Amino acid sequence: MRDRLRLPLKYDDLKFGYFYTRPVRDFPTLQLTEGELFAMLVAEKAVQQYRGTAFEKPLVTAFKKMAAALPETVSLSLRDLDKSVSFRTSAEPILDLKVFDTLAQATARQEQLRMMYRKPGSAKSEERTIDPYHLANINGEWFLFAHDHMRNDLRTFVPARIQSVARTGRKFERPQNFSLERTLSGSFGVHSGEGRYDVVIRFDSEVADYVREKRWHSSQTLKELPRGGVELRLKLSGLEEIERWVLGWAGHAEVIEPPELVQAVETAAQRIAATARKRSKM
Repeated sequence: MRDRLRLPLKYDDLKFGYFYTRPVRDFPTLQLTEGELFAMLVAEKAVQQYRGTAFEKPLVTAFKKMAAALPETVSLSLRDLDKSVSFRTSAEPILDLKVFDTLAQATARQEQLRMMYRKPGSAKSEERTIDPYHLANINGEWFLFAHDHMRNDLRTFVPARIQSVARTGRKFERPQNFSLERTLSGSFGVHSGEGRYDVVIRFDSEVADYVREKRWHSSQTLKELPRGGVELRLKLSGLEEIERWVLGWAGHAEVIEPPELVQAVETAAQRIAATARKRSKM
């Protein structure tokens, strides 16, 4: 108690026992190493990405309880953490907190929902009845994976596009074989397709290091090219997300395979060039 928990203990020679030299209000039952404490505080910083969601309050409360259980004397300066570690998100999703809270609770309790949902590019919303299987934060954005009764299939929904949501009063059983990892195994982000594509993309030396420094997909393999370039190979089930990703490299990436992706990128690049020419004439 004295050496590990840092409690103010002293031995009484007359009474043959130990006593506290000052009042002890809290008994520090949680013991962490300095490395564990630092990791915990870094995780607390990561909670910032859940700011404004239904997870923020319970997460912050949990961290406060753990911090209160720690001994007062630690060698790590907690005040310096704010200056040392931070998390930054370039674009935060706009969420209706009431809608998000309903989604989170219904997913945890396996409660069926009825919602009004607007698909991208559609002016009107349509009613959907869903069984919410899983809420996931992927690359800073929230997605709901649910069984859509209208489509009778698993669908991916964006909470920001849900206009309204209500419980139907019915429960559902999440399939035992449901696995988000397996569902997204062939996707480059969150959208899975039905195809099987061997994707080959070559990057020039100017951006090759950025490609080498990350694992972009579980199936990826890298091959070094002459003059500092690198070739990336992937096995995907859809091409929509990889097309946008390739265009984001601003001409430093060349698609080799498959032909469908080569054509899609060329068409998109032509549209971008045509739009730029049109604006230059205005």
